[in-house]
Amino acid sequence: MPISVIDPCQREDPFPPVNHALDEPEGLLAVGGNLSPMLLLTAYRRGIFPWYSEGQPILWWSPDPRAVLFPDRLHISRSLRKTLRRGLYQSSLDCCFDRVIVGCADSRPSQDGTWITPEMMHAYTKLAELGHAHSVEVWKDERLVGGLYGVSIGRAFFGESMFSRCADASKVALVKLVHILSSGGYRLIDCQMYSQHLETLGAELIPRVDFVAKLQQWCNEPPETELRDLSGAGNL
Repeated sequence: MPISVIDPCQREDPFPPVNHALDEPEGLLAVGGNLSPMLLLTAYRRGIFPWYSEGQPILWWSPDPRAVLFPDRLHISRSLRKTLRRGLYQSSLDCCFDRVIVGCADSRPSQDGTWITPEMMHAYTKLAELGHAHSVEVWKDERLVGGLYGVSIGRAFFGESMFSRCADASKVALVKLVHILSSGGYRLIDCQMYSQHLETLGAELIPRVDFVAKLQQWCNEPPETELRDLSGAGNL
């Protein structure tokens, strides 16, 4: 089946059914389009996300199976519990989204470049300004040492990226995110792609058809507390 090409001017939902995604490369569904807030939110509701490198067209993905984390299944290791008890880090919500996405975009030693292009930064910063994207910041001695960001729709949170400049800082960010989401009645964190790092924190793989079914329900259920209502709450 040929890959779908999205017209960037098309206003209606332009995405094909997610079961049309390729097996190789795994999950590639469509190419083209734009990163407008409307199209991004439509994609997330459908179980689709953008992921591409500088110089490439926008690529849209929906892998099968899908990596997810259910908040009530978060696994906190003994060493991470020790880190949390020591109180080395402080955390906040939506205090500096722009700094978090820059931190996530910084190239890591094991990577050649980054997929968080200036175009992606601009698009997700716009989503944050509209109240759809959120960041968790982790601080040590008033210095930003870790964090994560993602998109919130209904009772689902779509994780995009995290970074760490000190031991366990990104894990602390995830623990804080799960704590916030649980208190607000959120049901699912989309982790997109599997990694051993996420698996150690409780992430699991589920069939794409099950993932999409959960989105159809939970993206249309308002949470008990919207994340935007907690934005700028300071230390958590």
